[in-house]
Amino acid sequence: MTLAVKSKLRRLQKNDLVRKVGVLVGGTAFAQALTILVLPVLTRLYDPSDFAVLAVYVAMLSIISSIACLRFEIAIPLPKSDDIAIRLMCLALLSVIAVTGVVSLFVFSFSDEIGQRTNTELIAYLWLLPVGVFFFGVYTVFQYWAVRRGNFKSIAKTRIVQSISGAGTQVGLGFAGATPLGLLLGQIAQSGAGAYRLARSTLASVRQEQHKIHISGLIQTFREYSRYPKYSTWEALANSGAIQFPIIVIAGMTAGAETGFIMLAMRLLAAPMGLIGGAVSQVYLAEAAVKYQSGELEAFTRKIIVQLAKTGAIPVFLAAFTAPLFVPLVFGEGWGRAGALISWMAPWFLMQFIASPVSMSLHVVGAQKTALVLQVLGLVFRVGAVLLAGAYINSWVGEVYAISGFVFYLFYLFVILALLRVNRR
Repeated sequence: MTLAVKSKLRRLQKNDLVRKVGVLVGGTAFAQALTILVLPVLTRLYDPSDFAVLAVYVAMLSIISSIACLRFEIAIPLPKSDDIAIRLMCLALLSVIAVTGVVSLFVFSFSDEIGQRTNTELIAYLWLLPVGVFFFGVYTVFQYWAVRRGNFKSIAKTRIVQSISGAGTQVGLGFAGATPLGLLLGQIAQSGAGAYRLARSTLASVRQEQHKIHISGLIQTFREYSRYPKYSTWEALANSGAIQFPIIVIAGMTAGAETGFIMLAMRLLAAPMGLIGGAVSQVYLAEAAVKYQSGELEAFTRKIIVQLAKTGAIPVFLAAFTAPLFVPLVFGEGWGRAGALISWMAPWFLMQFIASPVSMSLHVVGAQKTALVLQVLGLVFRVGAVLLAGAYINSWVGEVYAISGFVFYLFYLFVILALLRVNRR
């Protein structure tokens, strides 16, 4: 090994950002690997129509869970005072309880209508939706507290526990013939396992601060951070809706298992992308506030973008070229459509992999209104594209969905860079 290589390795080891990302990637790697390894088993225990039910359930869960905390959770790492951060955590938890209650009332009142407009097989399992929202919301709150404390090891451990719990539940119930229920319960088991572990460690660390939590303090903190539920909530809803709502629309427009194929394709692409992208996103948020105060946020963001582009380009395009051949061999002959969709989705996922982590910069600089406008435009554009495809080229609706994702995230990235440049000046 040359002296230059050794010197570079030493610098990387001393780089705090690299070290933090490494901790999260190390824990997440096992979770993502298990997710991928178990998929060929699941595609033989469950048929595409079962995955179609899961796809619609996950789409609904993702949309609602994105606003379950009213976005107070993303503010938890930002304040200098732990007192304010604890109050933000309480506000986020109270929001989760309130949103879960509203979802429960809605589901039990309109379950038949929801099932008829999406997937009739889902009607019997809609009661799992508020359960999933609650566990996902609680986990998210405590995860952001761990980010604030720099406790990335705990986050990595929970991801391992989540993966084992979810995969074990889905495989076990699949062998027992509980389809598609096994897929849905496995999805909930993932969030539940992670929520319990992080909740236990978080509550132990803040137990001595309980006396600082009072109504007047919560009201004051709510007022100070009201821009998050006012603006960021709608932004998150539009962001999640732009990705997930077209799946619900596709399920209503197409008969059969098209949404199941879309879900498998998205999972296969999201697993390797999430391995690094999710870790960078959380570490970026923890570092961005400091960089902003020192006037280095634009340079820091550009550096992250370049690193993400170099990391993601080769594996994503390799997957695009090989998926049509290998997906039917690995997952079964009935899943060939998913391989074709991966080829179309690859550019979208690469652009999302680059843009999503640095999108948090809009919150750091206080540009919640801009973020909201961008996400609403993305929602309208992507849903509109799917509706037009469904009306005129129904057999290509999955491909149009993929192209719309690439176009939106490319535009989103350009806007982020332009805004940071203006902000610096």
